[in-house]
Amino acid sequence: MLAPPDGLVLVAKRDCPTCVLIEPVMRQLAFSTSTVTVFSQDDPGFPSAVGGVVDDRHLEASYRLNIEIVPTLIRVQGGREVGRVLGWHRGEWEALAGMSGLGAGLPDSRPGCGSLSVEPGTVEELAVRFGGVTFAARRVEVADRQDEIEACYDYGWSDGLPIVPPTLVRVHRMLQGTIRDAREIVGLVPPNLAPCSVEKVAINAVMAGCKPEYLPVVLAAVEAVLDDAFCMHGVLATTMYVGPIVIVNGPIRHRIGMNWGVNALGQGNRANATIGRALQLVIRNVGGGKPGGVDRATLGNPGKHTFCFAEDEDDTIWEPLSVERGVLSGTSAVTVFAGYGLQGVVDQLSRTPESLAKTFAACLGAVQHPKKFLGADAFVVMAPEHYRTFREAGWSKARTKAAIEAELRIPARDVLEGVDGIAEGMPAAMAGKVLTKFRPGGLNLVRAGGKAGLFSAILAGWAASGERGSVPVTKEIKS
Repeated sequence: MLAPPDGLVLVAKRDCPTCVLIEPVMRQLAFSTSTVTVFSQDDPGFPSAVGGVVDDRHLEASYRLNIEIVPTLIRVQGGREVGRVLGWHRGEWEALAGMSGLGAGLPDSRPGCGSLSVEPGTVEELAVRFGGVTFAARRVEVADRQDEIEACYDYGWSDGLPIVPPTLVRVHRMLQGTIRDAREIVGLVPPNLAPCSVEKVAINAVMAGCKPEYLPVVLAAVEAVLDDAFCMHGVLATTMYVGPIVIVNGPIRHRIGMNWGVNALGQGNRANATIGRALQLVIRNVGGGKPGGVDRATLGNPGKHTFCFAEDEDDTIWEPLSVERGVLSGTSAVTVFAGYGLQGVVDQLSRTPESLAKTFAACLGAVQHPKKFLGADAFVVMAPEHYRTFREAGWSKARTKAAIEAELRIPARDVLEGVDGIAEGMPAAMAGKVLTKFRPGGLNLVRAGGKAGLFSAILAGWAASGERGSVPVTKEIKS
């Protein structure tokens, strides 16, 4: 669209009662001056009896003129806008037009209607078409009769489930969820150590089904798994069944509608499901981490599609996981953990914290193998009814954890190789030592779940000791 000539510019649409009401005013302006340009958003025959109405059904003029309300009257001078009136206000129109007696017999004012150019979804489409939006990613054309979802399967972008085709408009809309530059490199994604930009994360967030407001969480999760301490390459390459588990803390949980209550570790919540999935798609599509390639898991686990939930922070007696790990209270953060599966903890009879701590220890003792020690981290996801037992006894999180860990100290002689007829176990050289199940800091407690049911869960993880292991990583969520 060429810049409008000096004079008056009027944008209107027939599907607007105020525009229809002031149609006589539009004709009056057109007949009184030759320097008025009228753009019609939905009907080039409106306003009637006005010659030279410009058809703006493609909305390019409305987009470039930044029209939010119709009718809008603009004065252009020297190629630049010098004044604008939204809706119908007789005095303001007369002042801007330099005319008197406009709209005799009409009400003095009426509010306008929303412009077609700002309807939901249209803004991003117009920005892509007319706003000079550019993308660094390679564009893949799909034939007219080719099914877009099937094409995504054919190109190998899917995790086995249907994905949302990442069109230019959808990716641009996703990028509106962050103020970060689309070209910013988040990190190098294993196994191929491919540079991953904010734009590429946004593309995979689209494919996962995320909303734009989820993007900052996805970006933080990607940054967390790319931290050397998490060892994402090792998480892929191990034959263990592990994958990233994402735990979200802070105010953003509320803003994006995450679930930390009933069925928090299950299906049904869009934010939980798609944030974890987006992270996995980034590893697959950017880094090349695909099953059968570097991903050598013997069994895998369903959480490798997605495993993401928020922590219940409504009771402040126990500090949230993120605060425990050094993030300021009230700050949104993600913690990633190389974990697998879900082991249930069912104790419906314990009414004292001492008894319940013993139950948790007994269940945790089976992580990986009852005779394996220092080979894993674990997260206990404590549901409200079990948590209440500790809270009502006045036990802090630290005291609860210490009580569980105390129960997990075992004389090495009881778990040596071959003891009790089980070949698996600790080497004979460990005899005489007292073993702890988890490394220091390897046992973590988080709160989530529904308020009915004396159940909790254990999320066991990959080997956490030595240079080959993975440890949980926490990152602050940036906007």
